[in-house]
Amino acid sequence: MTSIHLPLAMTAALLALGAASAQAAPHEHSAFVTDYDLDKDGKVTAAEFKTVRDQRFAAMDADKDGVLTEAEYVGEYEGRLTAQLAASSESAERKEEQRVRQMRQAHVRFGVLDSNKDGKMTPAEFEASGLRAFAEQDGDGDGVVTAAEKKKGD
Repeated sequence: MTSIHLPLAMTAALLALGAASAQAAPHEHSAFVTDYDLDKDGKVTAAEFKTVRDQRFAAMDADKDGVLTEAEYVGEYEGRLTAQLAASSESAERKEEQRVRQMRQAHVRFGVLDSNKDGKMTPAEFEASGLRAFAEQDGDGDGVVTAAEKKKGD
């Protein structure tokens, strides 16, 4: 019976965390375009997205061993989050609430993305999550994300 409750509890936790704002992870459509539009033409191509994702993976891989540990993954996220919260006009209390919630989410996200549960995220595991994120943002499925188009499901 416990084995059934744990997956249900984990699913509920992931859904609750996913519903919270993900400031440093650009799942908001406008933030996605801002973060990945390398040539600042108002759209994100699959090539631009891949370039940024590849750069981000390389930057996260502090020991340059070709895989990300949880500390590397969460540490990079924490740096981006800290910068975004510093620029926010929210109250200090609200910023701290967001920081705590989003850091907890980063640890959960690592666990989900580490699909074989070996404690390391490979480039393939990282890429798979990126492909899903891009597909979600590319509402019309043309391989280009613009600020004007709606995300899938919106």
